[in-house]
Amino acid sequence: MSTHVLAIDQGTTSTRALIFDHAGAVVGSSQLEHEQITAAPGWVEHDPLEIIANVRRVMAGALAAAGLTRADLAAVGITNQRETTVVWDRETGEPVCPAIVWQDTRAQAIVDQLAADGGVDRFRGLTGLPLATYFSATKLAWILANVDGARERASAGQLLFGTVDTWLVWNLTGGVHVTDVTNASRTMLMDLETLEWSDELLEAFGVPRAMLPRICSSSEVYGVAAPGSELEGVPIAGMLGDQQAAAFGQVAFDAGDSKTTYGTGNFLLVSTGERVVRSTQGLVTTVGFKLGDAPAQYALEGSIAVTGSLVQWVRDNLGLVDSADEIEGVAASVADNGGVYIVPAFSGLFAPYWRPDARGVVVGLTHFANKGHLARAVLEATAFQTVDVLAAAERDLGARPSALRVDGGMTANSLLMQFQADVLGVDVVRPRVAETTALGAAYAAGLAVGYWGSLDELRANWQEGARWRPAMERSEAERLLRNWHKAVTRTYDWVDSDVR
Repeated sequence: MSTHVLAIDQGTTSTRALIFDHAGAVVGSSQLEHEQITAAPGWVEHDPLEIIANVRRVMAGALAAAGLTRADLAAVGITNQRETTVVWDRETGEPVCPAIVWQDTRAQAIVDQLAADGGVDRFRGLTGLPLATYFSATKLAWILANVDGARERASAGQLLFGTVDTWLVWNLTGGVHVTDVTNASRTMLMDLETLEWSDELLEAFGVPRAMLPRICSSSEVYGVAAPGSELEGVPIAGMLGDQQAAAFGQVAFDAGDSKTTYGTGNFLLVSTGERVVRSTQGLVTTVGFKLGDAPAQYALEGSIAVTGSLVQWVRDNLGLVDSADEIEGVAASVADNGGVYIVPAFSGLFAPYWRPDARGVVVGLTHFANKGHLARAVLEATAFQTVDVLAAAERDLGARPSALRVDGGMTANSLLMQFQADVLGVDVVRPRVAETTALGAAYAAGLAVGYWGSLDELRANWQEGARWRPAMERSEAERLLRNWHKAVTRTYDWVDSDVR
């Protein structure tokens, strides 16, 4: 009897496999990091072959850790880093170039060219998205224009495109070429309301339709693992982009429900139900999830490029700490930030500013500043950016949550979570099961095969694990935010328009 569900969580810096039981508890897991390739300023790449190899290894590792076999699995769900773009040969499966990661900014000239006719909101009505290097279409256009022979091979039907979910399913099933609506909504090639690829967008970006995967719901059987594979015969039945998966794992199923994930970047999602809400405040409109034939559910999202990766940067590039979890202790060695603010606009600023010309700054330095103040500024940058996107959502929707549900690796940092509650002025709540991104993928897959019977059954699994309440005087929080916003303005206009 199939007693568990396996989730593949393919993220920006690592790949994990987690096995869940019916109560949503993790019974086994395995994780591997993959290389971050930075061949030029603004470029961020991954090796797609390394990623799929790691997926196979962690699936086997999770089964071994749980003492289970593939016969114990009812289904497999996939959640993935979104927007990251892979193009490969239809026959050989060989990528034509490294995957271009969502943080990569090399396609800015393409963005500028398209925005010259209608501005950055030229396609927002169709897609819910501003023109930006963040989304897959600009990366795909760059590949077709710059990789030798790519455009000709694509036009001849020899190449396939996919975000990472598509790449994984194609490899695991032996050739099923699909994506789900949440990932498709991040490509900038899908009509947000029809949930189909748009001829207008394909023409604008110069993308042959034959390259594109079939768009499916987030919860259905797409195929089964190929013969001879680690999971031979197990249905692959759930797919959600990582942030939508985290919201699904947080059981944010109804209009008004929200969550923020603290990972490589930070991502706020606020559900708008079946209603498509187009932001006027710098957020993007996205598909939240779609279960089988049921109507799609939509959300507003605030995407922040650099939060957890800032901790990695000060560890790896500056040597400020030896390991990421040391940052809390170093930051706690001082009472406050000493007037120091760090704005990590390494890839420009994402929501709610959308300033590709911005670059990172450290401001407020004096002789008083020390290692502790820098460490504290690193953590506070995450909290300040989260306040900005939550304020934008409040302006769009006219309401803010009474508490903020949070998940992701940085929520283990109590200093950060307390500061987040302080500057937001609302409670911050973490669930007992912290692996909400993988859990969301598992839920989608399990629903598709009847392992779980309803959304109410999933709601019953959610339990509060920790809560932080505001303790700072509101006037002090507002002073800190004023200084933060001054620091943000110092990042503007750094990149010359003709040099990216």
